[in-house]
Amino acid sequence: MSIRQRILIYFSVLSISVVGVTFLLLFTVFKNYRKEDFQQRIKDHIFSTMGILAEVRELDQDIIQSMGELTVNKLFREKTLLFDSQKKLIYSSIDDTKIEFSTELLKELNQDRSIIETEEGDLDVVAVTFRIRGKQFYGISKAYDKFGHSKLDFLKNILWVFFVLISALILLSSFILSKQITQPIIQMASALKVINMETPHSFLPIPENKDEIYLLAQRFNELMTRLQNSFAFQKHAVHHISHELKTPIAILVSNLENLEKEKDPIQLVKGIQNQKEDTLLLGDMINALLEIAKVETHANLSFQRIRLDEIVFDACSEAKKLYPKFKFDIKIHPNIEQEDKLVIDGNIRLIQMAVQNLLLNCIHYSTTKRAEIMFQFQYGELKIFFSNEGPSISASEVPYLFQHFFRGSNSQGKRGFGLGLVLVNKIVQLHGGKIDYQVDSNTRNVFTLHFPSKS
Repeated sequence: MSIRQRILIYFSVLSISVVGVTFLLLFTVFKNYRKEDFQQRIKDHIFSTMGILAEVRELDQDIIQSMGELTVNKLFREKTLLFDSQKKLIYSSIDDTKIEFSTELLKELNQDRSIIETEEGDLDVVAVTFRIRGKQFYGISKAYDKFGHSKLDFLKNILWVFFVLISALILLSSFILSKQITQPIIQMASALKVINMETPHSFLPIPENKDEIYLLAQRFNELMTRLQNSFAFQKHAVHHISHELKTPIAILVSNLENLEKEKDPIQLVKGIQNQKEDTLLLGDMINALLEIAKVETHANLSFQRIRLDEIVFDACSEAKKLYPKFKFDIKIHPNIEQEDKLVIDGNIRLIQMAVQNLLLNCIHYSTTKRAEIMFQFQYGELKIFFSNEGPSISASEVPYLFQHFFRGSNSQGKRGFGLGLVLVNKIVQLHGGKIDYQVDSNTRNVFTLHFPSKS
């Protein structure tokens, strides 16, 4: 059974049952009220009749006949019997209606049970005992509540009509409601048929109403995003490692082949040491390629408000532990008057990695063992300048500076694979910024990071 059918059946059965029970209770309450009200009228009729008889000192047949003619039309199909203390009949209404079991009713009447209310077919029967002027009397009366039964029948017919109409309305409402409730699920199921991992940005449509379906679609899309990022990361990692490692590995193989031909033991040992260092660099390069793949796929990234000056200070402290003779001169431009101008939304781990790569670049390519880092706020963006004195690259090489495995003419004799600046560039772009390179003089290299400010 489908969800729509279950909603239709459960809602319809529950609602119709509630309406039916409500109407039944309403009819029962009205029926009991009619009975109590009419039996009270019968008791009042008995008391009034006996009151008149008590005022008549001599009960001859003419008086009784006249009283019967006066009271016979008060109740429909009414019959009243009055008895004295000896339970002898002293009055009987003139109609021919019979009261069955009157003897049994008289026997049941006593001081402990002064009133009996019962029914005889469609007639209401009341038997009472009472005292008037110190004398005990008994009365039995029955009648048909023509007006009350008429109203009760009318109410029953009305309730049946309304029950049928309301039931039909409930069924129609249940059908429409179940369709509306299950329509988003049906649409979601249809959308799932065309979703695949190879199609980028393939997500479920998000409904406008923020209900459970909205949350389900949102969570599914978040899961799809993580899965697509994982597949993209795997794809990029395989691409980088399988294709972009060919050149470094070929170089290592070529160097090892040359070592086989080397006869000088000293040169052989030196060559082996160089290959060892190259192998370690190859491991570093693999890690760099993996990090680049993560950045390209935004894998497992969380952003928060971070202060760039604190990250730079921490990175400089770590770098000085490895290069104690190198000095970093950190400056903050006077136009940065508030700390908020140094704050961006970013991923701490990636920003640290970018800063560390730029610091290592300053260290490896500086001829003065000194670098300057300047923070400046300009045109709504935070700029960080990394500058050092050292050989610069030619203008023709600048367009290739941030490409994989590119190494400028100033990198001769220095180890590396040309991936550090590639990683920095991708990290900065991920944070909505950019990096550029310029030469202030023939020997002063300046890398500038641009980040949109949150202040």
